[in-house]
Amino acid sequence: MADDTEQPGNAAGTRTPASRPGPRDALTDVSGLRVGHAQRIGDGWLSGTTVVLAPEGGAIAAVDVRGGGPGTRETDALDPRNLVQRIEAVVLSGGSAFGLDAASGAVAWLEEQGRGYRVGPDPAQVVPVVPAAALFDLGRGGDWRARPDAALGRAAIEDAAATEPGAPVAQGNTGAGTGAVAGGVKGGIGTTSLVLPSGITVAALAAVNAAGSVVDPRTGVLYGRYGEQADEEHGVPLAPSPDAHAAAQRRLAEARSASERRSATSVRQPLNTTLAVVATDAVLTRAQAQKLAGIAHDGLARAVRPAHLLTDGDTVFALATGDRPLVPEEAAADPAFGVHAETGALNDVLAAGAEVLTRAVVKAVLAAETVDTPGGRFPSYRDLYAAP
Repeated sequence: MADDTEQPGNAAGTRTPASRPGPRDALTDVSGLRVGHAQRIGDGWLSGTTVVLAPEGGAIAAVDVRGGGPGTRETDALDPRNLVQRIEAVVLSGGSAFGLDAASGAVAWLEEQGRGYRVGPDPAQVVPVVPAAALFDLGRGGDWRARPDAALGRAAIEDAAATEPGAPVAQGNTGAGTGAVAGGVKGGIGTTSLVLPSGITVAALAAVNAAGSVVDPRTGVLYGRYGEQADEEHGVPLAPSPDAHAAAQRRLAEARSASERRSATSVRQPLNTTLAVVATDAVLTRAQAQKLAGIAHDGLARAVRPAHLLTDGDTVFALATGDRPLVPEEAAADPAFGVHAETGALNDVLAAGAEVLTRAVVKAVLAAETVDTPGGRFPSYRDLYAAP
Protein backbone atom coordinates (compact mmCIF):
# COMPACT_ATOMS: atom_id res chain seq x y z
CA MET A 1 0.00 0.00 0.00
CA ALA A 2 1.31 3.46 -0.86
CA ASP A 3 2.41 5.83 1.86
CA ASP A 4 -0.19 8.43 2.91
CA THR A 5 1.88 11.23 1.45
CA GLU A 6 1.51 9.72 -2.02
CA GLN A 7 -2.25 9.43 -2.01
CA PRO A 8 -4.01 12.28 -3.85
CA GLY A 9 -7.07 13.92 -2.36
CA ASN A 10 -10.43 13.46 -4.06
CA ALA A 11 -14.14 13.81 -3.33
CA ALA A 12 -14.35 10.15 -2.32
CA GLY A 13 -12.33 10.99 0.78
CA THR A 14 -8.87 9.56 -0.02
CA ARG A 15 -6.15 10.98 2.21
CA THR A 16 -4.99 14.31 0.78
CA PRO A 17 -1.27 14.67 0.00
CA ALA A 18 0.84 15.06 3.14
CA SER A 19 -2.23 15.54 5.36
CA ARG A 20 -1.71 14.57 8.99
CA PRO A 21 -3.75 14.50 12.18
CA GLY A 22 -3.83 17.67 14.24
CA PRO A 23 -2.11 17.94 17.64
CA ARG A 24 -5.07 16.42 19.50
CA ASP A 25 -6.60 14.51 16.58
CA ALA A 26 -9.84 16.12 17.71
CA LEU A 27 -12.43 18.74 16.82
CA THR A 28 -10.63 21.18 19.10
CA ASP A 29 -7.73 21.26 16.64
CA VAL A 30 -9.92 23.81 14.82
CA SER A 31 -8.83 26.91 16.70
CA GLY A 32 -11.53 28.45 18.87
CA LEU A 33 -13.83 25.43 19.11
CA ARG A 34 -14.48 23.87 22.51
CA VAL A 35 -16.35 20.69 23.37
CA GLY A 36 -18.20 19.87 26.57
CA HIS A 37 -20.14 16.84 27.76
CA ALA A 38 -22.65 16.10 30.48
CA GLN A 39 -24.29 12.75 31.16
CA ARG A 40 -26.16 10.70 33.74
CA ILE A 41 -25.54 6.99 34.23
CA GLY A 42 -27.28 4.66 36.68
CA ASP A 43 -30.67 4.70 38.47
CA GLY A 44 -32.34 4.14 35.11
CA TRP A 45 -30.22 6.71 33.27
CA LEU A 46 -27.99 6.16 30.27
CA SER A 47 -28.02 9.39 28.30
CA GLY A 48 -26.24 12.71 27.88
CA THR A 49 -25.56 15.85 25.91
CA THR A 50 -22.56 17.23 24.01
CA VAL A 51 -22.07 20.90 23.13
CA VAL A 52 -19.69 22.33 20.54
CA LEU A 53 -19.05 25.93 21.55
CA ALA A 54 -17.93 28.35 18.84
CA PRO A 55 -15.46 31.18 19.49
CA GLU A 56 -16.76 34.60 20.54
CA GLY A 57 -18.58 36.08 17.55
CA GLY A 58 -19.74 32.69 16.38
CA ALA A 59 -19.01 30.57 13.34
CA ILE A 60 -20.51 30.16 9.89
CA ALA A 61 -22.77 27.11 10.06
CA ALA A 62 -24.78 24.78 7.86
CA VAL A 63 -26.54 21.44 8.15
CA ASP A 64 -27.44 18.45 6.00
CA VAL A 65 -30.07 15.99 7.25
CA ARG A 66 -30.20 12.62 5.46
CA GLY A 67 -31.97 10.27 7.87
CA GLY A 68 -35.69 9.56 7.67
CA GLY A 69 -36.43 10.18 11.35
CA PRO A 70 -34.60 13.34 12.42
CA GLY A 71 -35.09 15.19 15.68
CA THR A 72 -33.78 18.74 15.23
CA ARG A 73 -34.13 22.32 16.41
CA GLU A 74 -33.22 25.60 14.65
CA THR A 75 -31.89 23.85 11.56
CA ASP A 76 -34.00 26.08 9.28
CA ALA A 77 -32.01 29.05 10.54
CA LEU A 78 -28.94 27.55 8.84
CA ASP A 79 -30.43 27.77 5.34
CA PRO A 80 -28.05 30.05 3.36
CA ARG A 81 -31.08 32.10 2.26
CA ASN A 82 -31.97 33.07 5.83
CA LEU A 83 -30.94 35.92 8.10
CA VAL A 84 -28.61 34.71 10.84
CA GLN A 85 -25.10 34.20 9.50
CA ARG A 86 -23.25 32.87 12.56
CA ILE A 87 -24.16 30.60 15.44
CA GLU A 88 -22.68 30.35 18.92
CA ALA A 89 -23.01 26.63 19.62
CA VAL A 90 -24.33 23.29 18.42
CA VAL A 91 -26.05 20.86 20.77
CA LEU A 92 -26.04 17.09 20.23
CA SER A 93 -28.19 15.16 22.67
CA GLY A 94 -29.64 11.83 23.60
CA GLY A 95 -33.31 11.53 24.54
CA SER A 96 -34.86 11.66 21.06
CA ALA A 97 -37.23 14.63 20.62
CA PHE A 98 -37.45 15.06 24.40
CA GLY A 99 -33.69 15.60 24.55
CA LEU A 100 -33.95 18.74 22.41
CA ASP A 101 -34.81 20.49 25.68
CA ALA A 102 -31.07 20.42 26.37
CA ALA A 103 -30.63 23.24 23.86
CA SER A 104 -32.68 25.55 26.10
CA GLY A 105 -30.03 25.27 28.81
CA ALA A 106 -27.30 26.19 26.33
CA VAL A 107 -29.36 29.14 25.04
CA ALA A 108 -29.91 30.46 28.57
CA TRP A 109 -26.19 30.30 29.35
CA LEU A 110 -25.28 32.10 26.12
CA GLU A 111 -27.82 34.86 26.82
CA GLU A 112 -26.22 35.40 30.23
CA GLN A 113 -22.86 35.86 28.47
CA GLY A 114 -24.37 38.38 26.03
CA ARG A 115 -23.69 36.04 23.13
CA GLY A 116 -26.13 35.68 20.26
CA TYR A 117 -27.79 37.56 17.42
CA ARG A 118 -28.02 41.24 18.40
CA VAL A 119 -31.62 42.48 18.13
CA GLY A 120 -31.53 45.77 20.07
CA PRO A 121 -29.30 48.65 21.23
CA ASP A 122 -28.67 47.07 24.62
CA PRO A 123 -25.81 44.51 24.47
CA ALA A 124 -28.00 42.21 26.56
CA GLN A 125 -30.61 42.15 23.80
CA VAL A 126 -29.41 39.04 22.03
CA VAL A 127 -31.10 35.90 20.75
CA PRO A 128 -28.69 32.96 20.74
CA VAL A 129 -29.34 30.73 17.73
CA VAL A 130 -28.33 27.23 18.81
CA PRO A 131 -29.04 24.43 16.32
CA ALA A 132 -29.55 21.06 17.94
CA ALA A 133 -30.17 17.45 17.01
CA ALA A 134 -31.07 14.42 19.09
CA LEU A 135 -30.46 10.70 18.85
CA PHE A 136 -32.67 7.89 20.15
CA ASP A 137 -31.48 6.21 23.36
CA LEU A 138 -34.76 6.10 25.28
CA GLY A 139 -35.04 3.30 27.82
CA ARG A 140 -31.52 2.00 27.42
CA GLY A 141 -30.72 2.72 31.04
CA GLY A 142 -33.98 1.13 32.18
CA ASP A 143 -36.10 4.25 32.75
CA TRP A 144 -38.04 5.46 29.73
CA ARG A 145 -38.34 8.97 31.21
CA ALA A 146 -34.64 9.44 31.93
CA ARG A 147 -33.64 11.86 29.21
CA PRO A 148 -31.58 15.08 28.93
CA ASP A 149 -33.19 18.37 29.88
CA ALA A 150 -32.21 22.05 30.00
CA ALA A 151 -30.11 21.49 33.12
CA LEU A 152 -28.00 18.85 31.39
CA GLY A 153 -27.59 21.11 28.35
CA ARG A 154 -26.41 23.92 30.58
CA ALA A 155 -23.95 21.59 32.29
CA ALA A 156 -22.54 20.55 28.91
CA ILE A 157 -22.00 24.10 27.65
CA GLU A 158 -20.46 25.12 30.98
CA ASP A 159 -18.13 22.14 30.64
CA ALA A 160 -17.14 23.34 27.16
CA ALA A 161 -16.56 26.92 28.36
CA ALA A 162 -14.34 25.68 31.18
CA THR A 163 -11.90 23.93 28.84
CA GLU A 164 -8.69 25.46 27.54
CA PRO A 165 -8.26 26.16 23.81
CA GLY A 166 -7.12 23.01 22.03
CA ALA A 167 -8.06 20.78 24.95
CA PRO A 168 -8.43 17.03 24.39
CA VAL A 169 -11.97 15.75 23.89
CA ALA A 170 -13.41 12.90 25.93
CA GLN A 171 -14.57 10.00 23.74
CA GLY A 172 -16.62 6.84 24.07
CA ASN A 173 -19.43 6.61 26.66
CA THR A 174 -19.79 10.32 27.28
CA GLY A 175 -22.11 13.17 26.38
CA ALA A 176 -24.51 12.40 23.55
CA GLY A 177 -22.73 9.06 23.09
CA THR A 178 -23.54 7.80 26.59
CA GLY A 179 -26.49 5.65 25.51
CA ALA A 180 -25.56 5.28 21.85
CA VAL A 181 -25.69 1.86 20.16
CA ALA A 182 -24.82 0.96 16.56
CA GLY A 183 -26.23 -2.29 15.21
CA GLY A 184 -26.24 -3.81 18.70
CA VAL A 185 -22.62 -2.78 19.38
CA LYS A 186 -22.02 0.04 21.88
CA GLY A 187 -21.57 3.35 20.14
CA GLY A 188 -20.33 6.63 21.55
CA ILE A 189 -18.46 9.86 20.87
CA GLY A 190 -15.49 9.93 18.51
CA THR A 191 -13.42 12.78 17.14
CA THR A 192 -10.52 13.26 14.75
CA SER A 193 -8.79 15.89 12.60
CA LEU A 194 -6.59 16.43 9.57
CA VAL A 195 -4.24 19.28 8.77
CA LEU A 196 -3.99 19.76 5.00
CA PRO A 197 -0.80 20.77 3.15
CA SER A 198 -2.24 24.29 2.94
CA GLY A 199 -2.32 24.46 6.74
CA ILE A 200 -6.12 24.34 6.84
CA THR A 201 -7.54 22.05 9.53
CA VAL A 202 -10.64 19.92 9.02
CA ALA A 203 -12.06 17.96 11.94
CA ALA A 204 -15.11 15.97 13.00
CA LEU A 205 -16.94 14.85 16.09
CA ALA A 206 -19.57 12.11 15.86
CA ALA A 207 -22.14 10.61 18.21
CA VAL A 208 -22.55 7.14 16.70
CA ASN A 209 -25.99 5.57 17.17
CA ALA A 210 -27.10 3.74 14.04
CA ALA A 211 -29.71 1.28 12.84
CA GLY A 212 -27.12 -0.03 10.42
CA SER A 213 -23.93 -1.83 11.35
CA VAL A 214 -20.42 -0.49 11.88
CA VAL A 215 -19.07 -4.05 11.55
CA ASP A 216 -18.74 -6.03 8.33
CA PRO A 217 -20.68 -9.24 9.15
CA ARG A 218 -18.43 -11.27 6.82
CA THR A 219 -15.14 -10.41 8.49
CA GLY A 220 -15.65 -8.52 11.75
CA VAL A 221 -13.68 -5.56 10.37
CA LEU A 222 -15.06 -2.12 11.15
CA TYR A 223 -16.24 -0.76 7.82
CA GLY A 224 -14.43 2.50 8.47
CA ARG A 225 -11.09 0.72 8.93
CA TYR A 226 -10.87 -0.79 5.45
CA GLY A 227 -7.79 0.72 3.84
CA GLU A 228 -6.01 1.39 7.14
CA GLN A 229 -2.37 0.43 7.50
CA ALA A 230 -2.35 -0.17 11.27
CA ASP A 231 -2.57 -3.84 12.21
CA GLU A 232 -4.05 -3.10 15.62
CA GLU A 233 -5.67 -0.20 17.45
CA HIS A 234 -6.96 -0.02 21.03
CA GLY A 235 -5.84 -3.64 21.36
CA VAL A 236 -8.19 -4.70 18.56
CA PRO A 237 -6.80 -6.36 15.40
CA LEU A 238 -7.72 -4.72 12.12
CA ALA A 239 -8.95 -8.07 10.78
CA PRO A 240 -10.07 -10.60 13.43
CA SER A 241 -9.46 -14.29 12.78
CA PRO A 242 -12.46 -16.30 11.53
CA ASP A 243 -12.73 -18.03 14.90
CA ALA A 244 -12.61 -14.75 16.81
CA HIS A 245 -15.26 -13.29 14.52
CA ALA A 246 -17.56 -16.29 14.93
CA ALA A 247 -17.24 -16.10 18.72
CA ALA A 248 -17.92 -12.37 18.68
CA GLN A 249 -21.03 -12.85 16.57
CA ARG A 250 -22.35 -15.42 19.05
CA ARG A 251 -21.77 -13.08 21.98
CA LEU A 252 -23.44 -10.23 20.14
CA ALA A 253 -26.50 -12.36 19.36
CA GLU A 254 -26.73 -13.36 23.02
CA ALA A 255 -26.56 -9.71 24.08
CA ARG A 256 -29.32 -8.75 21.66
CA SER A 257 -31.55 -11.52 22.99
CA ALA A 258 -30.86 -10.43 26.57
CA SER A 259 -31.74 -6.84 25.71
CA GLU A 260 -35.04 -7.89 24.17
CA ARG A 261 -36.02 -9.93 27.25
CA ARG A 262 -34.71 -7.64 29.93
CA SER A 263 -37.08 -4.73 30.23
CA ALA A 264 -40.42 -3.38 29.17
CA THR A 265 -38.53 -0.26 28.09
CA SER A 266 -36.78 -2.16 25.29
CA VAL A 267 -37.86 -0.98 21.85
CA ARG A 268 -37.92 -3.63 19.15
CA GLN A 269 -37.38 -1.23 16.23
CA PRO A 270 -36.03 1.98 17.77
CA LEU A 271 -35.16 5.17 16.01
CA ASN A 272 -31.41 5.67 16.05
CA THR A 273 -29.46 8.56 14.44
CA THR A 274 -25.78 9.37 14.07
CA LEU A 275 -25.04 13.03 14.76
CA ALA A 276 -21.89 14.85 13.69
CA VAL A 277 -20.17 18.20 13.58
CA VAL A 278 -17.57 18.70 10.85
CA ALA A 279 -15.53 21.87 11.22
CA THR A 280 -12.74 23.79 9.53
CA ASP A 281 -10.73 26.93 10.17
CA ALA A 282 -11.04 27.85 6.48
CA VAL A 283 -13.01 30.85 5.25
CA LEU A 284 -16.22 29.39 3.83
CA THR A 285 -19.50 30.88 2.70
CA ARG A 286 -22.64 29.36 4.13
CA ALA A 287 -23.29 27.64 0.80
CA GLN A 288 -19.78 26.13 0.88
CA ALA A 289 -20.32 25.04 4.47
CA GLN A 290 -23.54 23.33 3.44
CA LYS A 291 -21.63 21.47 0.73
CA LEU A 292 -19.12 20.37 3.38
CA ALA A 293 -21.94 18.98 5.52
CA GLY A 294 -23.35 17.11 2.53
CA ILE A 295 -20.04 15.60 1.40
CA ALA A 296 -19.28 14.55 4.98
CA HIS A 297 -22.27 12.21 4.79
CA ASP A 298 -20.21 10.18 2.30
CA GLY A 299 -17.82 9.47 5.13
CA LEU A 300 -20.68 8.38 7.35
CA ALA A 301 -21.98 6.03 4.66
CA ARG A 302 -18.55 4.40 4.39
CA ALA A 303 -18.43 3.68 8.13
CA VAL A 304 -22.08 2.68 8.76
CA ARG A 305 -23.92 0.34 6.40
CA PRO A 306 -26.66 0.98 5.61
CA ALA A 307 -26.93 4.61 6.67
CA HIS A 308 -29.70 7.19 6.29
CA LEU A 309 -32.54 4.73 6.89
CA LEU A 310 -36.09 5.69 7.84
CA THR A 311 -35.27 4.74 11.42
CA ASP A 312 -32.17 6.97 11.45
CA GLY A 313 -32.12 10.74 11.69
CA ASP A 314 -28.54 11.18 10.49
CA THR A 315 -27.61 14.86 10.76
CA VAL A 316 -24.29 16.56 9.99
CA PHE A 317 -23.57 20.16 11.00
CA ALA A 318 -20.69 22.07 9.39
CA LEU A 319 -18.85 24.93 11.08
CA ALA A 320 -16.30 27.31 9.56
CA THR A 321 -14.39 29.65 11.88
CA GLY A 322 -12.81 31.60 9.02
CA ASP A 323 -9.25 31.88 10.34
CA ARG A 324 -7.56 30.80 7.10
CA PRO A 325 -8.31 31.75 3.48
CA LEU A 326 -8.94 28.85 1.14
CA VAL A 327 -6.09 30.08 -1.08
CA PRO A 328 -3.30 32.61 -0.47
CA GLU A 329 -4.22 36.19 -1.31
CA GLU A 330 -1.76 36.41 -4.19
CA ALA A 331 -3.14 33.26 -5.82
CA ALA A 332 -6.74 34.40 -5.40
CA ALA A 333 -5.89 37.72 -7.11
CA ASP A 334 -4.50 36.03 -10.23
CA PRO A 335 -7.33 36.20 -12.82
CA ALA A 336 -5.94 33.18 -14.67
CA PHE A 337 -5.79 30.82 -11.72
CA GLY A 338 -7.73 32.31 -8.81
CA VAL A 339 -11.06 30.58 -9.46
CA HIS A 340 -9.44 27.23 -10.22
CA ALA A 341 -7.21 27.49 -7.14
CA GLU A 342 -10.23 28.14 -4.90
CA THR A 343 -12.15 25.23 -6.41
CA GLY A 344 -9.22 22.87 -5.84
CA ALA A 345 -8.71 24.10 -2.29
CA LEU A 346 -12.40 23.69 -1.50
CA ASN A 347 -12.36 20.17 -2.93
CA ASP A 348 -9.51 19.29 -0.57
CA VAL A 349 -11.56 20.54 2.38
CA LEU A 350 -14.64 18.62 1.21
CA ALA A 351 -12.66 15.40 0.75
CA ALA A 352 -11.11 15.79 4.17
CA GLY A 353 -14.57 16.35 5.68
CA ALA A 354 -15.69 12.93 4.50
CA GLU A 355 -12.49 11.28 5.71
CA VAL A 356 -12.53 12.75 9.21
CA LEU A 357 -16.16 11.71 9.70
CA THR A 358 -15.36 8.11 8.71
CA ARG A 359 -12.50 8.12 11.17
CA ALA A 360 -14.55 9.75 13.92
CA VAL A 361 -17.08 6.91 13.67
CA VAL A 362 -14.26 4.36 14.01
CA LYS A 363 -12.79 6.15 17.02
CA ALA A 364 -16.22 6.32 18.68
CA VAL A 365 -16.73 2.57 18.37
CA LEU A 366 -13.19 1.73 19.50
CA ALA A 367 -13.44 4.07 22.51
CA ALA A 368 -16.85 2.79 23.64
CA GLU A 369 -17.16 0.53 26.68
CA THR A 370 -19.61 -2.31 27.32
CA VAL A 371 -22.78 -1.31 29.18
CA ASP A 372 -25.11 -3.65 31.07
CA THR A 373 -28.28 -2.03 32.47
CA PRO A 374 -31.88 -2.96 33.25
CA GLY A 375 -32.63 -1.65 29.75
CA GLY A 376 -30.24 -3.92 27.89
CA ARG A 377 -26.79 -5.37 27.36
CA PHE A 378 -24.67 -3.48 24.85
CA PRO A 379 -21.20 -5.00 24.31
CA SER A 380 -18.34 -2.89 23.03
CA TYR A 381 -16.44 -3.80 19.89
CA ARG A 382 -13.27 -3.98 21.96
CA ASP A 383 -14.76 -6.58 24.28
CA LEU A 384 -16.13 -8.57 21.34
CA TYR A 385 -12.94 -8.55 19.28
CA ALA A 386 -10.01 -7.68 21.58
CA ALA A 387 -6.86 -9.64 20.94
CA PRO A 388 -6.29 -12.40 23.57
